[in-house]
Amino acid sequence: MNYRLLTQSQIKLSEIGLGCMSLRPEKANSKLVIDAAISGGINFLDTADLYDQGWNEKAVGEAIKGVRSQLVLATKVGNEWRKDGSGWDWNPRKSYIIKAVEQSLSRLQTDYIDLYQLHGGTIEDPWDETLEAFEILKEQGKIRAFGISSIRPNVIREVLSKSKPATIMMQYNPLDRRPEETAFPAISETSAKVLVRGAVVKGLLIDKAAKPFLNFDVQQVEDFQRFTNSQDFSPEAMLIRFGLAKSVVASLVIGASSVAQLEKMLAGYELSQTISEAAFTKFQQKFPVHHYDSHR
Repeated sequence: MNYRLLTQSQIKLSEIGLGCMSLRPEKANSKLVIDAAISGGINFLDTADLYDQGWNEKAVGEAIKGVRSQLVLATKVGNEWRKDGSGWDWNPRKSYIIKAVEQSLSRLQTDYIDLYQLHGGTIEDPWDETLEAFEILKEQGKIRAFGISSIRPNVIREVLSKSKPATIMMQYNPLDRRPEETAFPAISETSAKVLVRGAVVKGLLIDKAAKPFLNFDVQQVEDFQRFTNSQDFSPEAMLIRFGLAKSVVASLVIGASSVAQLEKMLAGYELSQTISEAAFTKFQQKFPVHHYDSHR
């Protein structure tokens, strides 16, 4: 496993991170998957207080007892569950973030969070106080670094103009190359790095039934499936190679709900490093680059 540096915080992330949202509620299964990830060289675990109303953070915290110091632990904040459990509301206020981190620390059974991320955001948010909250938590030693999870170019520009986030998480894959237009160039001019989610397109280019994706119809997705599966490398290997190709990317956060899925992902990662530049260029040329229609 290779690792990439978040220069501002000096945190090193494995090129593949485990997206813990996919973990199943059985305690034993969660620990097996996380143990297998660590054995495979993954040091980066990503969760959120939103997932399973906090259960996901609890499962991660329980599973990493004894090895916490070896890991880069990330979670997210901003979606506040209603008291009746009927859903959640967006809350990027400073007071809420400072309160919510205490609950995440408790569930994760840790004294600090390596990477605390805002789980969304709009251009209308009170960014000055939101970003101030993260700076306060850094000063208090409760977090080492902060980032945001957003696909919106206008939000990304706003945050980069006001602060120095360590990371920006966004969807990026062959069927969604929108970040290449403005987001990647803007981020590359700063010390921030990209965390990629959705790298394997929910299996759409591997073995899942074709369905519309963004502005691609079913027939187009089927065509992309056939092309991807006709290559000399496994679909997983090519998708991972694609996701890690840009220097602005620090890690691909990929979910796994079983040890078998995790091992398949790790095998794809190893194989991805053997793909020639010519084969990769041919693959890239098949997929068009799109633009954001909104949030520009």
